[in-house]
Amino acid sequence: MVAVLKKYEVKFGITITFSVEKEPLGTAGPLALAREVLGKDDSPFFVLNADVTCEYPFEKMRDFHIGHGNEGTILATKVEEPSKYGVIVTQSNSTRIERFVEKPVEFVGNRINAGIYIFSPSILDRIELRPTSIEKEIFPKMASDQQLHTFDLDGFWMDVGQPKDFLTGTCLYLSSVAKRNPELLAPASEEYVNGGNVLVDP
Repeated sequence: MVAVLKKYEVKFGITITFSVEKEPLGTAGPLALAREVLGKDDSPFFVLNADVTCEYPFEKMRDFHIGHGNEGTILATKVEEPSKYGVIVTQSNSTRIERFVEKPVEFVGNRINAGIYIFSPSILDRIELRPTSIEKEIFPKMASDQQLHTFDLDGFWMDVGQPKDFLTGTCLYLSSVAKRNPELLAPASEEYVNGGNVLVDP
């Protein structure tokens, strides 16, 4: 793994820093483990779940986060069946998050957590170096302190944690590329392309 990523350091002229858990620390504990890296200055940082795919609006999300000036921003996506998920409820006519409702029986909204966040380093003051759930322990407190906002995702989103969902998510991604950057796709005229929406790299 390290050797593979070293190649990308050279290719893109970047530095990749590893923070390795010796025991599972949940979804928030690893941020405390990486405190020295994430808190080295006042720059906000992204946190991503590795099992989702979407169009990743990093620049727009960063600008929105800096604009509201609070501690955190959650990327949200709208779903047709919110009763299957934890729903984000915002204050009236605002992006500021009021509370979270887990698998609501009655309709309270259709925004759910898309698994991508941007935080200001001050969030690290809320997290101890122990197994911690960011969704259940940290986010509710941030919402109570009026320090958490939602940013709506345009376009597709999918949880790709299972093999069949990964295949579907890949199709969604390629369809998105076909609409936004069709020049990146292999031409349908190529003999190895059957049906279109094929990305060949390199």
